[in-house]
Amino acid sequence: MNIHDPAIETEKTVKRPSQAEAEQAVQTLLRWAGEDPAREGLLDTPSRVVKAYGQWFKGYEQDPAEMLKRTFQEVEGYDELVLLKDIRFESYCEHHMAPIIGKAHVAYIPTDRVVGISKLARVVDAFSKRLQVQEKMTAQIANTIDEVLAPRGVAVVLEGEHHCMSTRGVHKHGVTMVTSAMRGEFKTDRDLRRDFMGIIGNPSTSM
Repeated sequence: MNIHDPAIETEKTVKRPSQAEAEQAVQTLLRWAGEDPAREGLLDTPSRVVKAYGQWFKGYEQDPAEMLKRTFQEVEGYDELVLLKDIRFESYCEHHMAPIIGKAHVAYIPTDRVVGISKLARVVDAFSKRLQVQEKMTAQIANTIDEVLAPRGVAVVLEGEHHCMSTRGVHKHGVTMVTSAMRGEFKTDRDLRRDFMGIIGNPSTSM
């Protein structure tokens, strides 16, 4: 199944600057902040920042749908809830490029096949390692699992602390944003949805 991922298409069409150009941009920001990029302590900072960006935004080079394509059918007819909770994620707000730190809870009800649980965490990572809006990220995770695995239902809940809100602007610390996406039976079956929410517990600010 070929799922259209706008982020992957963007990755293919946007011409990336060279390593030297990226490092020069960091030097410009350092000077803008009032620093001297030639200072001893900052000599290697541009290369370190560029390397860090490669790790923080590696999701642009990954295809979340591809991660779910290997499945297993020998599950003795298991067709109940599969849930991976408290998946830590680290993302970045696309408005301020500030961190979003939180945890994800991902569940699905299989039809005739299941996927390795590590793949659910990898899908969360692939979408989080991009510039994001939490609402969009929640929907992306749910939609990808729903389209690739074709399960009876998918449920995704994200709890995130947005540093663009806690370290700047209104400076509200300890505030958690909660978003959810329900697909299939999780959307239509209130009891099933309540069971899922009960297992993951009430969203808290403890990350």
